[in-house]
Amino acid sequence: MTPDSTTPATAGTAVPATADPGPSLPAPGGRSGLQEPVHFIGLGGAGMSAVARVLLGQGMRVSGSDAAESKGLRALAALGAVVHVGHESAAVPDTGTVVVSSAIRETNPELAEARRRGLPVLHRSEALAAAMSGQRAIAVAGTHGKTTTTAMITVLLQQAGRNPSFAIGGEVAALGVNAEWTGGDVFVAEADESDGSFLNYSPSIAVVTNAEADHLDHYGTADAVHAAFRQFAEGLPDDGLLVACADDPGSAELASAIPSTRRVRTYGYAETADIRISGTRALGSTTNSVLSFSVDGLDAQQELQLSVPGRHNILNAVAAFAVALELGVDPAMAATGLSLFSGAARRFEARGEGDGVRVFDDYAHHPTEVRAALTAARTVAGEHRVHVLFQPHLFSRTREFANGFADALSLADTATVLPVFAAREDPVDDVGGWTITDLMPAAEATFIEDPSEALRAVVGHAGRGDLVLTIGAGDVTQYGVRLVGLLRDRAAGTSSAGVSG
Repeated sequence: MTPDSTTPATAGTAVPATADPGPSLPAPGGRSGLQEPVHFIGLGGAGMSAVARVLLGQGMRVSGSDAAESKGLRALAALGAVVHVGHESAAVPDTGTVVVSSAIRETNPELAEARRRGLPVLHRSEALAAAMSGQRAIAVAGTHGKTTTTAMITVLLQQAGRNPSFAIGGEVAALGVNAEWTGGDVFVAEADESDGSFLNYSPSIAVVTNAEADHLDHYGTADAVHAAFRQFAEGLPDDGLLVACADDPGSAELASAIPSTRRVRTYGYAETADIRISGTRALGSTTNSVLSFSVDGLDAQQELQLSVPGRHNILNAVAAFAVALELGVDPAMAATGLSLFSGAARRFEARGEGDGVRVFDDYAHHPTEVRAALTAARTVAGEHRVHVLFQPHLFSRTREFANGFADALSLADTATVLPVFAAREDPVDDVGGWTITDLMPAAEATFIEDPSEALRAVVGHAGRGDLVLTIGAGDVTQYGVRLVGLLRDRAAGTSSAGVSG
């Protein structure tokens, strides 16, 4: 599940992914074995709210707090959660379990109070692992594509009548929510590797979409990242299944390295893939592909049509297809379920259109993800131009991957780069958005510190028929709607923003 990091954390030491250095798991309480009530510090985050929804669905008493009022908090309150706005020690229940994410600092007054009382403190991944206990768990990990792949599996299984429970790091239009407890025997969960918390899960099916160096602020080295993915795969039971992308070097290496007692099913365009993709044709946002596979005695082909653009989404869909085959879903039914998938929130999400310019938003925050998003944008834009408004996420990531970001952003006709969104990090004086634009031709890329000025610049670049993409894991997502508004003002003649190019 994606980290709850869009709101900068308060100063102090972050809670590790295994949160409680003292007390063991709480004595059995509700269905999940967690002592009630379960109190979430930072309830509004995507990952935290997903776990809370699952526990509420299981009939458990849930409370929580967040720094600000939000639509997500109101939705949880409507489901029965006791919600507090702001963080104060009085919000902590007298008994029960406290759940935190890695974004919560030890100096948080609620966490400090829980520690003082000796209440069990769990990382959200531990709470979700408890909630999944007894289910056939499918955990989706990978440096990129986790949210979309988890959502695709869930939508597919719903269409196939499998009634899966799920916990996803983003909202999905076809599902309406980011998590739900259904009582079925299958549980699909996004497994976040950013803080190592995916190692707290015990799935029977593990999906690894790719394994690249990222989150080096946590791991330190690329070798440590790959070691964590290997530990994740080796945690499968002897009858478990690893679904791995044959096109990704890290994932393919992982597939060949795990013990032979675990089954492996690979997918991709590679000749060696167990489920091989070929014959892909793209038309705007729609792609058609042919899948060839020989799995469990079934030697067949299946046509696959998707309504979400990009090669990366074809790969994500085929990972979901592989999981469906393992669960006994008919291949044609699996393909039909995937054809109904319309996307996850902030994954090439349409934000609107103004003056003939379409605006999309994407959560990409690693060079590989940025490249995939812009490649998809070029397909959708056709012969028209693509303009990107990019907000780097984390100073450490910006420093480490500046060259990669510059290379990926060069796929756009123009790139406007904002200041770094710090999230959980303290500012770094010698790193900023300019670290990326300094590596790019001045005619293609500009660093603009003021967001309003940056929006005007993007509008000035965009002509009728062009496509604009806002990219980043921070608050850049709010600028898509503002861009649409400025473009509509331009069309109405109420804006001074011109058009160039």
